[in-house]
Amino acid sequence: GLRLNKPKPNIYFKIRKTGGVAFSAMCALTHVSEKLVQMICHEYKIFHAEVLFRENCTADDLIDVICGNRVYLKCIYCYNKIDCISLEEVDRLARQEHSVVMSCELNLNLDCLLESIWDHLALIRIYTKKPGKKPDFDDCLILRRSATIEHVCHVIHRTIVSNFRYAIVWGTSTKYNPQRVGISHQVHDEDVVQVVKK
Repeated sequence: GLRLNKPKPNIYFKIRKTGGVAFSAMCALTHVSEKLVQMICHEYKIFHAEVLFRENCTADDLIDVICGNRVYLKCIYCYNKIDCISLEEVDRLARQEHSVVMSCELNLNLDCLLESIWDHLALIRIYTKKPGKKPDFDDCLILRRSATIEHVCHVIHRTIVSNFRYAIVWGTSTKYNPQRVGISHQVHDEDVVQVVKK
């Protein structure tokens, strides 16, 4: 099953050979009790297990952990044809969490949808620059938000990391422009990178 816009429950669960159901919690639980945990385990024919709650979770969260086949995904709810409904209804939909209102026919709010997709996917754009030339803003590298110069080198070519000397970076990830950085430097969105090899 899918769990949309919900974090994975912080519950440690391990089946053991003997010892019954060992239950412990690191915080005060308001949704479940030890008796309920044992009943849920017995329902799934688990009589010996170790269960540790690291946060206040519900019985459904425990069932998800026991089954182990749940996938936790981020999603955006996109409401189209906002030109057909009232302004109050559009305002109510737009204020909901993880939702974007738009109209394809009138080209309304498409830029907000694009920005929301980039934020949810946690992607950044990195531009490259050859020595002595201007940066190429037409073509960019797409990376995850926590990417480093090493990731940039791997995207350009896999052998660059072994010949890497340093990189020169222009953008918001540096204190001053341009700045000479090492391979572990974390890059930001729309940074310009020039890689210098040995």
